[in-house]
Amino acid sequence: MTLRQAEPYGRPEKRQAITRAARRVFGRDGFTRAGVDAIAAEAGVSKRTIYRHFADKEQLFLTVALEGADEVTAAIAQIMDRHLHKIVDLERDLIDFSLDRVAAVTAFPDHFALVRAIEAEAAHIPPPILQAWIAAGPQTGHLRLAPYLSQIAERGLLRIDDADLAAAHLTLLTITDVNQRTFYGAIPLPQEEVTRLVTAGVRAFLRSYASTAAQPTTPRKAGRAKP
Repeated sequence: MTLRQAEPYGRPEKRQAITRAARRVFGRDGFTRAGVDAIAAEAGVSKRTIYRHFADKEQLFLTVALEGADEVTAAIAQIMDRHLHKIVDLERDLIDFSLDRVAAVTAFPDHFALVRAIEAEAAHIPPPILQAWIAAGPQTGHLRLAPYLSQIAERGLLRIDDADLAAAHLTLLTITDVNQRTFYGAIPLPQEEVTRLVTAGVRAFLRSYASTAAQPTTPRKAGRAKP
């Protein structure tokens, strides 16, 4: 299957209205059941207008999935740089980074509704769309985290042979655990429980990867550091 591309057409604000509506409808109804009629009604446009902007439903779905992934990736990149660019207290900085990374899920509810739909319908989504999503979506977030962990290791705070694997482990122990329990924010957990899970995950990660220089001398309580 080759995804057809539509030629750019019309006003940008009309396209934005279509993609916003499509994200909501796909997230609510899934890829298979969502229809262009429903998307057109949600966007307040005609089906003809949609087809002037997008060649077909497959291209529209891929567009909103990748645009949403790009928005989330940009937000997470800022969080990574804020917490991991300069390490003061390794355990605390990793906990605060992971808590903000988890919180970012709630900032993009329509996108993560689409993520739930993709995971539920993976077997029914055309393979080129699924492969493009995997390359850009949350599954590859650890690859953007790996360079930060490598830099921390260069300072002698972590012992890492494979930065990609270490980043995958940190992701699995923190954000993946919370996302699975909350279904990407659909069923929120109390903040105290999120903090407990993230703190336990970071400490498990450090038991495997922290160097002797990074080991805390006294136990720390879960939660964010006071300013």
